[in-house]
Amino acid sequence: MNVDGTSFRTIWLGKDGETVEIIDQTRLPFEFIVVQLDNAGKAASAIRNMWVRGAPLIGATAAYGMALAMRDDPSDDRLSAAADLLMATRPTAVNLRWAVDEMKKLLTPLSPNARARAAYIRAGEICDEDVAICSLIGDHGMPLIHRTWEARGKPERVNVLTHCNAGWLATVDWGTALAPIYKAHDAGIPVHVWVDETRPRNQGASLTAWELGKHGVPHTVIVDNVGGHLMQHGLVDLVITGTDRTTAAGDVCNKIGTYLKALAAHDNGVPFYVGLPGPTIDWTIDDGVRDVPIEQRDAAEVTEITGRSPSGEIAAVSIVPEGSFAANYAFDVTPARLITGLITERGVSTASKAGLAELFPEFAG
Repeated sequence: MNVDGTSFRTIWLGKDGETVEIIDQTRLPFEFIVVQLDNAGKAASAIRNMWVRGAPLIGATAAYGMALAMRDDPSDDRLSAAADLLMATRPTAVNLRWAVDEMKKLLTPLSPNARARAAYIRAGEICDEDVAICSLIGDHGMPLIHRTWEARGKPERVNVLTHCNAGWLATVDWGTALAPIYKAHDAGIPVHVWVDETRPRNQGASLTAWELGKHGVPHTVIVDNVGGHLMQHGLVDLVITGTDRTTAAGDVCNKIGTYLKALAAHDNGVPFYVGLPGPTIDWTIDDGVRDVPIEQRDAAEVTEITGRSPSGEIAAVSIVPEGSFAANYAFDVTPARLITGLITERGVSTASKAGLAELFPEFAG
């Protein structure tokens, strides 16, 4: 996608062909900083500390983390240790496990002297595959926006509400929930996005608004609790969110607050869609509420907020009384019954075991 007219991915190899470069997303929207990852430990830190975030990008970073580990020490012990290190960084996003397992499956039978090259090649393929998948999600999702616009008589704009960040910053390129929006915008459909601020880390206000603005997509930032009001007054035509893990039965685990948006959409008859790549589906579980591990993060993400002062200084400030405790549940689960459809690289399906099985029959057994 474009940043001031220059095309960027979110992860790439440096000039030496080995060092991995990423955008430090914790510095956005105030600073555009590129960070170099030159070992597996730094890749793990990038995931854990959310320099990179979003299930697909976490998976891509983990794949390159395995490649960095094999470059430094291609032994069996290091292969196992690197996998364990990366797997321990974030428990909810299933792409992390998928990418690490994919790399282990490839590298384990190889001789040590062949592992580094094979790891770099496969990590690059995982990145390219993600770009292709997300582009296809956009292709399958864009007609939903176009049909909504036409059904309303081609008004001045069609309003899409999204939650958190499921754009190109959450993937290698294009995004999941935002891919249909970018495709619609690029096709000349007058799409406007309501951007939830998405507390506690403000990924909507900081990341989604930033990338939409850089690409020229009209948008308005709203506080998280405004969505229901907008739906009641007919100001939201459809909702599209992303997902960090989707069960085989169509339950969706996404950034905390997604469930409440789905409830509001259901109550007001607003279509609620989820954009997801196939690797985000966890075929081992059906019941998301019961079986998906919900990450609980540092309470400081709730008790503090980072911003830029009029003088230009970037600082974190406390927003709660001293001594108050805070809970920081990072995700919630939206039951399949509240979801209008799942937008995948293979098409749009119902949020159900049968719907997903029709699109992904090789995994449905």
